[in-house]
This record gives sequence, structure tokens and C-alpha cells, in this order.
Amino acid sequence: MKTLESSLAGSWYPASETEIRRMAEEWEREAAADAAAPVAPEGANVLVLPHAGWAYSGAVAWRAVRAVRGRSFQRAVVLAPSHRAWIENRLVAPESDAVATPLGAIPIDRDWLGRLELVAPVLRNDRVHAAEHAAQIEFPILQLALAPGFSVVPLVAGSLGEEQMAMCARALAELADADTLLVVSSDFTHYGEDFDYAPYGTRGDAAVRERAAAVDAEAAARIEARDADGFRAVVDRTGATICGRVPIELALRAMPEAARLRLLRYATSSDADGDFTRFVCYAALAGRADWAPAAPGALGPEDRAFLLRIAREAVEHAVRTGRPLPARHFAADAPAATREKRGAFVTLTRKADGSLRGCIGEILPMRPLVEAVTARAADSALEDPRFEPVAPDELPGLRVEVSALTPPAPVASWRDIVLGRDGMTLEKSRRFAVFLPQVAPEQGWGLATTLAHLSLKAGLPADAWRSGASFETFCAEVFHE
Repeated sequence: MKTLESSLAGSWYPASETEIRRMAEEWEREAAADAAAPVAPEGANVLVLPHAGWAYSGAVAWRAVRAVRGRSFQRAVVLAPSHRAWIENRLVAPESDAVATPLGAIPIDRDWLGRLELVAPVLRNDRVHAAEHAAQIEFPILQLALAPGFSVVPLVAGSLGEEQMAMCARALAELADADTLLVVSSDFTHYGEDFDYAPYGTRGDAAVRERAAAVDAEAAARIEARDADGFRAVVDRTGATICGRVPIELALRAMPEAARLRLLRYATSSDADGDFTRFVCYAALAGRADWAPAAPGALGPEDRAFLLRIAREAVEHAVRTGRPLPARHFAADAPAATREKRGAFVTLTRKADGSLRGCIGEILPMRPLVEAVTARAADSALEDPRFEPVAPDELPGLRVEVSALTPPAPVASWRDIVLGRDGMTLEKSRRFAVFLPQVAPEQGWGLATTLAHLSLKAGLPADAWRSGASFETFCAEVFHE
């Protein structure tokens, strides 16, 4: 197991478990003694935490973290800003299998991350995470609070365009569940000339602190109300140097409409000495989001495992014998959900580099899903006209992916297509092409770029989608080995 070691232990927080736990005990005594402190919403599963060194922000963060103390979550998804790497229109996850702190290793939920990669633009890079304190600082404080056995999904965000923001928000909303804790890492206003933000002067008195705090309070109020547009407007209007503005906005757009958060503690790095010529502000919030359950008719884990197994067997049989299995070969043992009529695609990619090796499917729900997967798995290995048939020695190096489709439906215009949710077809001048929902996120394309590539796939000019074309959309449950 490849583990990403902490680069903060011994500097941003203590290097020993004893000292870490001692600090937490101090934070808890302080919090318990504050009878006037706001109370976190019951059942909190969303936290906004600062990410400075614990000497400055640890006690603030603890006010929100203690709202989930002792709770059992399957995973903590940590959204953090990028301070050292330029990241555009992507989320960056670690390549490693686990992260480590002096309290031990936390496994990365690679299954959940793999599902995210299918519906959102995600890059894996350990170097980004090794250098990024905003995600790392949250790991030991979560270990202190949560029941053992949780995993983590660290995601670092830079800038996100409007389409990519919407795509990532939908992906988080679809994948988050009752076993998910969403953690947003952000400091608030960074004040001082070296932060290029000193609109109230640098005289260093309490009035400067209060004016900065007023801006943060306005931003926090928009967060409490789950108002993503309002939060963005406050930051844009005031120029507030809230470093986690992108992760915060992403979380707000992902959360269901009824979700609300509560500000539990606010402080600055200079509150102790009163010198407000240069300071950083910290806020801790907690909230509850009742994530939508899986859609009716969705395939369960056993259904998906069955379909992947039969797809693998169908591919291997076709490659080794040169003949496909009968479409009904697995029908007798098929779970009920896989006997419903649905369209399906089977995609083969190379494990070494993720490159496409074959992809064939059917869009219309013409036959039971189990039969569609069996037939199209063989076709993807032998009949994709873009590639030579798969050879037997390639089989160990291939990954099988299944996309189970909803029926396609016409849309009035290409403007109605939602990237990250919709698969799409284009038809014009008797030419036709289809993209699965995961194509645009995997490539990091916006809508115009996606439609240009779809036009080219249909054998049309790149701008053919702009007029005279008809479109249908569909959704897909996508899962892979």
C-alpha cells in the first residue's frame, strides 16, 4: 500500500500522538466552558474548517469538529484549495492508497474516488497533495473526533469554470450519502500588505479587525444560508481573501436545497496580541445535508458486481474462442434489476495508461440489461471498427467498464444538455454520433468543445452542432472493475 506521509507533523501540529491528544483536550475544555457558544445542528455531516497551524486555528476548528465527535462515517470527503499548484477545471486527488499522520494511516476510499472520476474531471497527483497543507491539516483532527474505521477522499481544487463547477457539484451530490462527511477547508480574510489586501489601512488597531470581520460575517451568512451565488457575490464585491472560496462554493452548490450551516466560532491569528497590521481570520461552521438517496431502479452493489463479472467472462470467451457467448447465456442467474430492459455500453481501457481499447453499446432499451451487457462485451473486444480485435495476451491488462443507460429523450436545444449528467446523441444530415456522460468529465471539456468533438465523431464539421442538428440525452450508471 502506497502511503502519503504528512509533511506538517512537527511544524503545523505536534509530531507525537501524546502532544496531539493533549492539545485536543485543551480545546475541549475551552469549548465545554463556553456556555454561550452556538450549538451545531443535530446530525451534522458538513464542516467548514480553517487550515492554519493548530497554534492559531486548532481551537477554532475543534468547535465544528466536536459536532461529529464519536460519529461513524464511512468516508470524509475533504475539499481544499490549492496554494502551490496551478489547477484549472480539475479536482486533484492523491495517487496513494492512504495518508498518514502521527495517529496512524487513513485509507483513501478508492472505490468512491473511482466513481467520482467517471462523472467529474479528476486528476491524481501525489506531489500536489504532498505540498498542500489545506487538506493535510484536517486529517489528524478528524482522527481525533471520528470513530475509527473511516476512509478519506482528499480533493484539491484550483479554479473551476461555470460548467466544471456545476459538473463537480452534481457529482458530489450524486455520490454523497448518509455515510459521507463533507469537510471544506478554508481560512477567511487574509489581511495585510503582503496579502495584497489592506483596504482599511495598516494602523493595526481593533477597528481594522472589526471591518475585516464584518466582511467575513457577510460571507459566512451566505454560507449559513447555502447561498452559493450570494457567497460568490460577496467575495467578488469586497475582494475578501478567502482562500477556500472555490471549495466553499462547490460544497454549497452540491448540498441539497434544504441544507443549512451554522457559524460556531470566529477568531483571528492576532486576537491574542492585538496587533492587527497583519492577520488571518478563521471560521468554523457545521451543518446538515440530507443527501438524496439513490434513484429508484438504481443498480445495487451486487447487481454491478454481477454485470462486471459477466462482462469480463464474455470478453475473455470472445477473445479466446473468436465467438461471442449467446446473449442469454447468463440470464438464468441474473438478479432482478439486471433483467429490466435497458441500453448498455461496455468499455475496455488499458490499465497502464487508461487509453481506450474498445467501446460498443446500444442506446435503446431493446432487451434485458444482462443480455445487452453480454452481447456488447464481446463486440467491444472484437467488433470496434477503430481497433484491431483484442488479443489474448492483452486480457490481463484491460479494465472492463459497464454503462447502464436510461432511455434517451429529445431535448429542444443543445443548451439543454448538462455536462456530467447527460449522455448525448447528435443527428444531422443522416449522420449520427453518441457520447456517454463520462466522456466530457474525463477530457475536461466544456459544452462547446464536447459538441465540436461529437460533430467530428459523426463525420461532420466541428461547428455542425450549432444549427440544424437534433439532440437526445440520457443518463447512465457507470461502474468498472
